[in-house]
Amino acid sequence: MGLNNDAATNVVDNKTLLEELGLRSDALVQEIGADSDVDDALRDALDELLDEPLLDEDEQEVVDAVLLWFRSGEEDLTDALLDALTTLDEGGAVWLMTPRSGRTGYVPPVEIQDAATDAGLHVTSSAGVSSDWAASRLVHRKTWS
Repeated sequence: MGLNNDAATNVVDNKTLLEELGLRSDALVQEIGADSDVDDALRDALDELLDEPLLDEDEQEVVDAVLLWFRSGEEDLTDALLDALTTLDEGGAVWLMTPRSGRTGYVPPVEIQDAATDAGLHVTSSAGVSSDWAASRLVHRKTWS
C-alpha cells in the first residue's frame, strides 16, 4: 500500500489541535490576516478549545501566539511577520498559515524561510491543520553569546 499524500486526509484531528500547535487552553492567541478564504472550521475549533476567543489584529495585548494568515501576492511577508511580532511574548510563536501547494496564493517554503530569517525568526516545524492551509511555526532565533 502506498503513502497517502491527499491534503484532505493529512490533517490533525481538532481534538489534538492545541497539542499540535504547542498551545495550552489558557493561551492568548491573536489572529492576523483573516479573510473570507480562511478555514472557518479551524478557527471555530481554536475558539472552542481556548479559554479566551481569538484576539483580532487590532488588539494590543501581549499574546502567546499569533495566527498569521498570508497569501502570495499580498504585502511583503517579512513586513507581515514583523507586524505580527509587535504583540508576541518573547517565548511565543507565530503560526504562519499559507495556502497549500496547488492552491491559489501558495507561498513556496523558500520564501517563508527567507522572510523568517529577515524578520529574526526561525522556522521550527509545520502542522497539518487544514486541507487547504499549511501551518509553519516560527519562533525568535536564539542569540548565542
